[in-house]
Amino acid sequence: MSAMLEVKNIQVGYGKIIAVKDVSVTVNKGEIVTLIGSNGAGKSTTLRTISGLIKPRSGEILFNGKRIDGIPGHEIVGLGICHSPEGRRIFPRMTVKENLELGAFLRNNKGEVAADLDRVLTLFPRLKERIEQRAGTMSGGEQQMLAVSRALMGAPQLLLLDEPSMGLAPVLVEMIFETIAKIRQQGITILLIEQNANAALEIADRAYVLESGVVKISGTAKELRADDKVTKAYLGH
Repeated sequence: MSAMLEVKNIQVGYGKIIAVKDVSVTVNKGEIVTLIGSNGAGKSTTLRTISGLIKPRSGEILFNGKRIDGIPGHEIVGLGICHSPEGRRIFPRMTVKENLELGAFLRNNKGEVAADLDRVLTLFPRLKERIEQRAGTMSGGEQQMLAVSRALMGAPQLLLLDEPSMGLAPVLVEMIFETIAKIRQQGITILLIEQNANAALEIADRAYVLESGVVKISGTAKELRADDKVTKAYLGH
């Protein structure tokens, strides 16, 4: 398999605080890879660094063989990496349709944008019903669907998902994970952060466990589900 994303020994800090000490992650084309770990382990910081929101202090990030660390976030979107952030970050006063159109702001082919709009509304029929509704008036689950869909409207090769199931009812969590699997079937590679480690490992190909800004364990999802340390610490067994 060819590596689409290579994160090599990045260190990232906020002032004097080092949030990511030494993280290396590889995501191959067509995979779902998940980062698991407790709060404060450096997972979200890693994703924010990949998407250009933070510049690493050291290390390298390569996307399709091209070095991207230090490139501004909007240029990284143009290269094919789209980020659905933790906490949804939708535009509450804008309609569902306007939020989705903003996800495609760098794209010029109106026909392709319209086709992708149809595609995300097929993935999330609830959004089709709410298309002219202000996003801030929707439920938390609907807002999460919108956040993922807005990222998909950027036509990503690589989709970064940060806590897509946070705060959702169990029935919606199941639906979100089924949809993530469908997104992969459409040819999109996914790097996923998820507190619900059981659900993440069910759909992932490979996984990395982060502790205090360092990768402690990595392997196939099947290997990590069978690892006693992982099951005790993160899977509630």
